[in-house]
Formats: sequence, C-alpha cells, structure tokens
Amino acid sequence: MPKMKTHSGAKKRFKVTGSGKIKRNRARMRHLMRKKTTKAKRHLRDAIIVDRSEHARIERLLAI
Repeated sequence: MPKMKTHSGAKKRFKVTGSGKIKRNRARMRHLMRKKTTKAKRHLRDAIIVDRSEHARIERLLAI
C-alpha cells in the first residue's frame, strides 16, 4: 500500500503538541482590526487546542 499524503492546507494550519493534542490559531485576526478592542485582539493571539469532535478528522488530514 502507498503511504497516506499529508493535506497541504492542514499541515500549514495545525501543529501537534508533545502529548499528541492538536493546536490551532484562532480566526478573525487578518483584517478589520481597527474596530476590534485591544482585549479581543489579545484573546485572538493565543493558540488553542482543537476540539475533541474535530480531532479525528484533523489527524486524518495530517496522516498521523
């Protein structure tokens, strides 16, 4: 059997932590920043762990 290929879009967007969880950045940080509060922008800077319901799907995309 051939190896699974990693999804190119997914490999740019997700990182796997040492414990096997998948990390992602938050959306809404690209433009229209003027109208967002400083608190909102600070909140969006932090990366978060992918939800359990999405975990298996993203693992498949990353060919883990």
